[in-house]
Amino acid sequence: MTETKNQTEEFSVNGEELLAKVKELIHEGNIRRVSIKNKEGKTLIEFPVTLGVVGALLAPTLAAVGAIAALVTEATIVVEKENA
Repeated sequence: MTETKNQTEEFSVNGEELLAKVKELIHEGNIRRVSIKNKEGKTLIEFPVTLGVVGALLAPTLAAVGAIAALVTEATIVVEKENA
């Protein structure tokens, strides 16, 4: 039995780029979880990205990300990716 380890990556973005970057990362695939932190490192939102969840099911989460983007000047996106 093989064990898969998850890898995390961080991306620093300004508020204007936040929503577009989150959408881009989700469309890349193999993302398991997304966290958005403010410049002080406090987690503002964290959500799982389930395989097959697209469009209307993800819309409320993306709306929340858009609201956060309007409030922050700098943010860090932390993504947990599944390694094959």
